[in-house]
Amino acid sequence: MPRFLLFFSRPRALWLCALLGLAACSGRYEPPAPFELNIAHINDHHSQLEPFAGTELRLDGVPTQVELGGFARQTAAFKALAGTPNLLKLHAGDALTGTLYYTFFQGRADARLMNTICFDAFIPGNHEFDDGDGVLRDFLDALAQGGCGTEVLSSNIEPQAGTPLAPEGGPAYLRPSTVRRIGGVDVGIVGATIVGKTVNSSRPLPSTRFHEEAASAQKAIDALRARGVRHIVVMTHQGYANDKALAARLTDVDVIIGGDSHTLLGDFSAQGLSSSGPYPTVARNRSGEPVCIGQAWEYAKAIGQMRVRFDAEGRVLDCAGQARLLIGEPFARQDAAGQWQPLPPAESAALARRLEAQPAVQVLAPDPGAARVLAEYTSALTAEKAKTIGAAAEPLCLVRVPGESTNRSAGVAGCADAHQRARGSDIAQVVAEAFLHGSRRADIALQNAGGMRVPLAAGTLTMNSAFTLLPFANTLVELDLTGAEVLAALEDGIANHLDRHLSDGSHPYTAGLRWTLDMRQPRGQRLANVQVRDKATGEWRPLDPARTYVLVTHDFIASGKDGYATLGAAHAAGRFVNTYLLYTQTFVDYVRARGGLRRPAPGDYAHQKVTTQAGVVLP
Repeated sequence: MPRFLLFFSRPRALWLCALLGLAACSGRYEPPAPFELNIAHINDHHSQLEPFAGTELRLDGVPTQVELGGFARQTAAFKALAGTPNLLKLHAGDALTGTLYYTFFQGRADARLMNTICFDAFIPGNHEFDDGDGVLRDFLDALAQGGCGTEVLSSNIEPQAGTPLAPEGGPAYLRPSTVRRIGGVDVGIVGATIVGKTVNSSRPLPSTRFHEEAASAQKAIDALRARGVRHIVVMTHQGYANDKALAARLTDVDVIIGGDSHTLLGDFSAQGLSSSGPYPTVARNRSGEPVCIGQAWEYAKAIGQMRVRFDAEGRVLDCAGQARLLIGEPFARQDAAGQWQPLPPAESAALARRLEAQPAVQVLAPDPGAARVLAEYTSALTAEKAKTIGAAAEPLCLVRVPGESTNRSAGVAGCADAHQRARGSDIAQVVAEAFLHGSRRADIALQNAGGMRVPLAAGTLTMNSAFTLLPFANTLVELDLTGAEVLAALEDGIANHLDRHLSDGSHPYTAGLRWTLDMRQPRGQRLANVQVRDKATGEWRPLDPARTYVLVTHDFIASGKDGYATLGAAHAAGRFVNTYLLYTQTFVDYVRARGGLRRPAPGDYAHQKVTTQAGVVLP
């Protein structure tokens, strides 16, 4: 039956058959068969190409260490789906920035590993612009060399003609949408990249225009519908909460595959992990029709597998699926003395067989071909990564906002409930202390929550630990600010995510400054009991609004990025000194000077008391 008959009611279809004299229309009208679409997806792998060894999960009710993720294992998971009918393979952005593989190879290693999977489509995340449009172009060139035909999509990014992403005389690198013919059915894919966070928290060219996400996505959807495409998947990089809100603003959207918030969806309580919602999450579009939303955590640790069923008219009937943790041997458990010991081969094999019945995990070995590609790059990094700088006496947990739903330090022993404690991020606190130690002038130091990329487990710290933790090319800047401006800057960082609904990576952590935070209150009233630690005596005194303080932070937020408008104004007025100290090296120097790391004293944490938006007072 000709495809256009899908879009007419039965009487109109019969009328068209009579009008056009189509012999195939004789007899009883038969509607087209229902359609089932399978989607495998990842997001936010952030150059994390190696697996996470010794990650603690709960398996069969017992704490168990496993090897988690790794891009070669991700490749194996995608290849295991090769026989799945009507399969779409998607990457929802932030492939870059986060490890030495990016620092040294600027996306080339990521592109080659991605090409061992051959994604149907990829959208740029905000971190693809961390080093500007030119580095993104070079990464996309490397991605294109794999022969996979991966489409690079974003409906709301408009590079200026003649710039790296829109070269004169050549095709633009970004397209608003694409159409894939899957199982005899056209499936439209639309991209949308978060605007505020990319402009304020990365470094795109000033000439590159970023348009509002929903309007741009709807324009691309409408263009696909005008071509007769009925099934629409929107790929986003804007966060789980924004995806749920976006669904309600769009028409004719069936599926949203997202990234950016590093959100784990699904029930992982049996594995000892918390999540932020069901997988898939079902919302409603502007027409009241179901929209299936999926996201697959972070750092190549998991794969999302969604199945969407459509009725004969092309409407979503239902969706199901699972985000699966990708794990492998060696497996280890604690002995009677509490020491981790590898499981004997027979026990390990038996555990792997039992786990086959658990949909939340998938046990598999890394793909050999992808592992060989990675080995080419790993050998070049081995010497630098192996250099020891000290040790962490206890785990330093990663949290963005105290009380957040997803535990970003999941699997790190000693961090199981870190996200639900008032102190928030241990590692952000330590990094701020390192900044303060590295500055000769500063009274206080500020670090944004999103600037640290990983928690640090107890044990040896290497150069790799430092560059994975602090992967950006930022330098330390000292700003002269009044106490009133310091307070306003803190409010900026909090309002950026509570009021503006942009990145929660802006949330502030400080050294030499502490407070009580009540997130129920409006801007300007969230912080109380703000105190400064005297550098000479160590005494805590109230922040003086009229006094001038020297604040040290990194040049990115000092220039007003991540919502820190107050800092940006002081920077623009010339009230700063750039020390040109690389912030990662400052952290390395701090670790070496102290002979290692441990958590600060409780009274030195920035967050002394926290009340969440829900009114929960955190312990």
